[in-house]
Amino acid sequence: MSLYIVATPIGNLGDITIRAIDTLKSVNLVCAEDTRQSQKLFAKYDIHTPLTSWHAHSNESKLKQIIEKLKDNQEIALISDAGTPGISDPGYKLIQEAIKNNIRVIPIPGATAVITALCASGMQTDKFLYLGFPPTKKGRQTLFNSLKDEQHTVVFYESPHRIKKAISQLRESLGDDRSIVLARELTKIHEEFWRGSLAEAEKYLEQTKICGEFVIILAGG
Repeated sequence: MSLYIVATPIGNLGDITIRAIDTLKSVNLVCAEDTRQSQKLFAKYDIHTPLTSWHAHSNESKLKQIIEKLKDNQEIALISDAGTPGISDPGYKLIQEAIKNNIRVIPIPGATAVITALCASGMQTDKFLYLGFPPTKKGRQTLFNSLKDEQHTVVFYESPHRIKKAISQLRESLGDDRSIVLARELTKIHEEFWRGSLAEAEKYLEQTKICGEFVIILAGG
């Protein structure tokens, strides 16, 4: 009766641990954010474990079904589309419910975009503030304003269609000169780390084809 939290690759399918593969092969069921996406990973590593979906729109009935399977002594793994479940994805709801029901939760560590980007950013890494995805509307500018006096490196995610707005709002809150790193396509063929100031970042984005989610690493004040 265990729920395994299994990290999967964020891009390059080679970035998965032997333990993760063994776990996905040995459990009774795998809960995946998108079963179609997970099939690519399963095909590469010859994994034939049954899949079911668990995502942001899964209802209470689905949650109850999974918990009942765990109570029935089934071993279940939780995976996201990419990276570590529960980090900026809906996996935490299932994890919380498992803990409430005294089900053992076992982490199988591996890739996560925030650490992958941070370790190669060149920014200070002994202490950092991770914000996940910032609010899309209410509270967004307030959050950025609050970073003016933040002394530690700040890391957050942003979607391709909001990245220009994010940089513009950060300039408004923090000025032109704050150092920033934009990381995208991590572990893939076109992996990129762009480094410069907020003012330079705005110019860079105006001249660049934008695709894929960004990890933004912002220097402390």
